Amino acid sequence: MDNRKKKLLIETIFILATTFVAVVGMINLKDWINRSEAMRAMRQLGQKVLDYRKANGSLPPESYVTDIKETLEGYVRLGNIKYRARWIDFQAGPDEIVAYSFKKYRSWILHNGYIVLRLDGRVEWMAKDQCEKLLAQQQTQIERQIE
Repeated sequence: MDNRKKKLLIETIFILATTFVAVVGMINLKDWINRSEAMRAMRQLGQKVLDYRKANGSLPPESYVTDIKETLEGYVRLGNIKYRARWIDFQAGPDEIVAYSFKKYRSWILHNGYIVLRLDGRVEWMAKDQCEKLLAQQQTQIERQIE
């Protein structure tokens, strides 16, 4: 193989590798941005739920959350939110999960998991297995059957 062919082959491999790295990087960046926006929207939802709770002494009904969800910035990235207020009693601790949403990613860096809103207003990212284990402890048998 002469020098011209070697140079052409090396340049082609370099361009393909660079393109591959750029595509993988963009997929990871897109997923990271989507996760950040979903976390922000869940924080906004959590603040509205806490404001309602302070004003009325109880968690808002699901219809209230459905109505305010559409006014949140970035709500589209939240996906399907499971709201558990009707299953939470007055003796529930601050770690009780009020709302959660499953997020699936194609990223090599971010893994599938849940965005979780706690009763005290904290929003956190949880691994799928960890969240499902915690939900299994907090859910009643009736709630699991209805869900």
